[in-house]
Amino acid sequence: MGIRTALWEKWIEFRDAWLRITLSAVISPLLYLIAFGYGLGGHTGADGHPYIAFLIPGVIALSSMNTGYSAVATPLNVQRLYEHSFEQILISPTPLWQYILGETFGGALRGLYVAVLVLLLSLPFGVEMHVSVLFFAVIFLNGATFAALGVLAAIMAKTHADVARFSTFVITPMTFLCNTFFSLEKLPAALKTAIGCLPLSCASSILRAVSYGEMWKLSEFLILLCYLGAFLAGTYVYTIKKKSL
Repeated sequence: MGIRTALWEKWIEFRDAWLRITLSAVISPLLYLIAFGYGLGGHTGADGHPYIAFLIPGVIALSSMNTGYSAVATPLNVQRLYEHSFEQILISPTPLWQYILGETFGGALRGLYVAVLVLLLSLPFGVEMHVSVLFFAVIFLNGATFAALGVLAAIMAKTHADVARFSTFVITPMTFLCNTFFSLEKLPAALKTAIGCLPLSCASSILRAVSYGEMWKLSEFLILLCYLGAFLAGTYVYTIKKKSL
């Protein structure tokens, strides 16, 4: 019931503002594809492939990250600090873990929706990509991971500005460093290992391998699952702790 309630809330939110949500979500990926795709796509390569073929999976992973996080963090923060409706969830019979999962799945579905749109926008570039069930499963998992992070950020934030600061210090660095716009191969070994273990790096790497028709690393998939579990557990424990105070 709690999962269904949270998903229904996300659906109503999307239904009433689907055009604004869609346009705001795809404008940045479209600019990345145009600026980097046409600007660099025909003049350079990465990992032995044309740069545009390298770029598209990274932008898809980036889009699911940003959308999954923002679809949850800002609305939930407003509900908690401004509308004070989150307190009603805490005192209701709805199991807290179900509500957290519902918010996470809602953000993941929003991320999957935007990622599919970005995939369609990439078609005019004429890049041959292998798209499978695993491709979309990784997109969903990546969106769920950052949606869970969005729930945690919204619960921990003391002001509305804290969510924006969290995005500045966590989401923005990953946007530009985590195997999205350039390969990690030329980085120093220690830095490459550290950045390679971040969730967006893992998602980009798997999506890129699948799109190339190459073998992907199970370890990267497991790292994504570990991040998702850690964010979900952290949110639940932190919320229960606040509820008991």
